[in-house]
This record gives sequence, structure tokens and C-alpha cells, in this order.
Amino acid sequence: MTSANMNRPIRGGAAAPAALPARGGVGLKPEHFRHILETQPDIGFFEVHAENYMGAGGPFHRYLERIRADYPLSIHGVGLSIGGEDPLDEDHLDRLAALLARYQPESFSEHLAWSSHGGAFFNDLLPAPWHASTLARVCAHIDRVQERLGRHMLLENPATYVEFEVSTMAESDFIAEVVKRTGCGLLLDVNNAYVSCINHHRDVRAYLRALPLAAVGEIHLAGHAREVDAAGAPLLIDSHGAPVAEAVWALYDFALSLVGPQPTLIERDNDIPEFPVLAAEAHQAEIVMARHAKLEAAA
Repeated sequence: MTSANMNRPIRGGAAAPAALPARGGVGLKPEHFRHILETQPDIGFFEVHAENYMGAGGPFHRYLERIRADYPLSIHGVGLSIGGEDPLDEDHLDRLAALLARYQPESFSEHLAWSSHGGAFFNDLLPAPWHASTLARVCAHIDRVQERLGRHMLLENPATYVEFEVSTMAESDFIAEVVKRTGCGLLLDVNNAYVSCINHHRDVRAYLRALPLAAVGEIHLAGHAREVDAAGAPLLIDSHGAPVAEAVWALYDFALSLVGPQPTLIERDNDIPEFPVLAAEAHQAEIVMARHAKLEAAA
């Protein structure tokens, strides 16, 4: 299943990039550079954080250039502050455009969140209220990003721990409207969906059904930490520091029943294990994809 949104023209007439393969991928980490080059593992794709590669040279680029020659690539941004009140940082956008021009990734994505305000930068992806003003701002930001980059981007659903009383829309409806207005795609983070719905006492399957699933171009899976809030209720933290939880694997299986096999990234940014551990999770995702591909073929 592919997204019709990704075929929509954007300003400047640029075509959408080739899609990632419907396989399991992993985040590319410096700890694994040499292992990957020496063993050439059977991995569907690699993903990097854009902000780690915005310098002109150095060892990160040296290794990425060699690995990119053999594998599809996804570039994932964390610093555009798509949901922020300030205008986009045009210098940051220029650096991002140069990076994408250099590596020509099959996919580029960013978060539905904000991380800067008034010249201050934060180490968190912070939530926004879901209402008309935020909707107009987010759409304007995405339009500008897609125009400057000359390509469609994927927007990732957030993991949230608090909500705003001033919100007038459900998060899923907000995302659907953004996709409709901008033609961007959706990066479906299944762990984020699970974390947010547990934290806010919502039905996560209903949340997934309400998203614009025809726009999905990539899926993220990650681990989370389990804590409790002041009232003693479960509080899940999107930690990226543990294996994918069984409940998230089950939700991934349900998501594929709705969208079919999709490029699926295993995210791990903390307590990073040896490469074969991550590769095993990526292959587990491929087993689930293969089962759904057989079901689709038999239908």
C-alpha cells in the first residue's frame, strides 16, 4: 500500500523521491560503523538524525558516504520545530537542504512538535495545542519546508505526556487535516501512539484508525520506560533505550493490518546494544511484514 499524497506535485515541480523498501531498518550509530562496513549486514535501510550530519566533513560523513553507497537511507530531523510559534530557522533549513542534496535519501521526516522559542533551543520535542492557530502555523511551516527542499516530507505523530485544555481538535483529526492541506506524508510511530494513548487513557486502536493511513510512508518502533505519575497511574516515557515492548509489537501487527507492509525502523538512541541485537528486531519486523504480505496476496 502506498500513499497517494506522496505523488502530489509540490512547488517547483520536484518529484517525490524513490520510496524506502518495505523492510526493517535500524538507526545508524557510530558504535556500529565499522561492523557494518566489515560485515555488510542484510538490513533494509539505515536512518540518521539530520542534525548529526550538518557539518561539512569529519568521520561521520566519511562513514555515511561509504554506507550510503550500499543501503537505502532515511534522514530524520529533530530540530526544525515544526510546531513552534517562531518562524522556521532559514539557516537550519539551508543546512538541511544541503544535506539532502548531498545524500539524496529515499525519505525525510520531522516531528509534529516544537523544540525552540525566542532563540532558545531545548533538548525535548514539546507538545502543541491542537486548534486552528496551530494548524495554520504547522501547515505554513510544512509548506515552506517542502518548497525549500523540493520534496515531500513525512510528519511523525508525537509522544506526549500532557495535553492542553485549549485544544479543540483530536490529535488524529489535526494530523489528518495537516496531511490534507499540505500533501505531506505520515511517519507512523507506533510506540509514540501507544505511549500517548496509555498516558491519556485512550483507545490506541481507535487512534490509529482515525489517522490518515493512506499517507503512511514509514513506521517507527522503539522501546519505552514505564513509570507512575503523582496519582499512581501508569506514565510511559518514549525513552528509545530498551527493546520494543511486546504490547508495541502487537500494536504494530494491528497497524500492518490497516496499512500493509511498510518500511519499519527500529529506533534505539540510549543504552545502544551490539548491532546484531538491533538487526534481530529489524528482522522480527520483516517476519510480521511477510505474514501480512501473504494475507494481502491471498485476499
